Amino acid sequence: MARCLEPWFLAETRVGGMEKSEFYRQARTDMTGPLDGVRVIDCTTAWAGPMAGCLLADFGADVIRTTPPGDPGITWPPTIPGTSRSFGAETVNRNKRSMSIDLRMAEGAAVFLELVASADIVVENFKPGTLAGWGVGYEDCRAVKEDIVYLSVSGYGQFGPKSPQPGYDPAALAYSGWMALNGSVDGPPTKAPTFLADDLAGMHGAMSALAALHHRNQTGEGQHVDVALLDSIIYQSNGMLTLGARDVELPRYGSQVAVCAPTNSYQSADGHVFIALILDSHWRALTELMGCPELAEAPGYATNNERVERRDEVDQMLADWCVTRTSEDILAAMETAGIVASPVNDFATAARDPHILERDMLQETELLDGTTAPLVGPAAKFSRTPTKVRTASAPVNAHTEEVLHELGFDSDRVATLRASGAID
Repeated sequence: MARCLEPWFLAETRVGGMEKSEFYRQARTDMTGPLDGVRVIDCTTAWAGPMAGCLLADFGADVIRTTPPGDPGITWPPTIPGTSRSFGAETVNRNKRSMSIDLRMAEGAAVFLELVASADIVVENFKPGTLAGWGVGYEDCRAVKEDIVYLSVSGYGQFGPKSPQPGYDPAALAYSGWMALNGSVDGPPTKAPTFLADDLAGMHGAMSALAALHHRNQTGEGQHVDVALLDSIIYQSNGMLTLGARDVELPRYGSQVAVCAPTNSYQSADGHVFIALILDSHWRALTELMGCPELAEAPGYATNNERVERRDEVDQMLADWCVTRTSEDILAAMETAGIVASPVNDFATAARDPHILERDMLQETELLDGTTAPLVGPAAKFSRTPTKVRTASAPVNAHTEEVLHELGFDSDRVATLRASGAID
């Protein structure tokens, strides 16, 4: 293995961005977001479906969440410290209104269809066929609103041999092949620490619903949109299914990256940093830093493809250089050299990071119990139609009468529905 000596590197290549106020200089204050005026009926449970509704709500749509009477909503632990509210409910059901309707009753299904008649999009994530069995499937909704966009999110999709089966996030990660590549090199297959397949299905659901809405606005045609957790994680697996179809061996790399080297999480004297090299110019800068400039253009090292073949060697070179230095010193050197590097933060550290806070990724929000909590803000920024956490997760059933009155229901009809048990 080549031995590196200590050098220095002084070239500064920092490029600045803009001030937040400059980005938002033309922002409107009279709209909820770019989807202001769009109505979405969110008939979902758990995470993937609610995430699709959450994205549409964050973009400014009027999202009306429907739950069965007596449903407590998401109560998963832990609660947010200092509040009585579940992190799950506040993360995925903010910016929505809430109704209670029993879709299993004919009276409840009829109310739901009247609600659909006022809407642009329906989002549901029950097992395929469930809502059709209750009289509120796509064809039922299409009968009252011909141009409705009806989004179905499920584990395995609306058709295919596994479509009738229930599916959860880890099952999709396992079935797809994704989990086989995740984890340490010598460890077992490992699921993602977050609801990755659910989140991706929610994103694909929201994007596909908006694509279908655009088509409706162009042609007047609604349609049924089918998004599966399994398909979503496969789509976001960087073409691995193509390689699997040709029986290409796909080893596990841990925190290394198959297509470039050296790239890894490296131990420093006081923690860990992640450093990623893809460009050969970054390799040349790194050899200056590590004191071995002769390797910049040396055969076997000069190009990324050559370094991939020497993955273990170049990775160890960088590891040896990092282990005696503090994370701060490493990151400063990498920034000066223009090399991509980051501290390996935990979420507690990230939650206090000035850049993350400047990007409004935490927004102090009043919750329904009167407390406040820093909720995760929308990812996309819109210069003309800004988005934000407008409201916390609403109490279940908080807006049932409000929405029914918007639909033209009088007080007597609401009372009759409540007496029948069709609504709370």
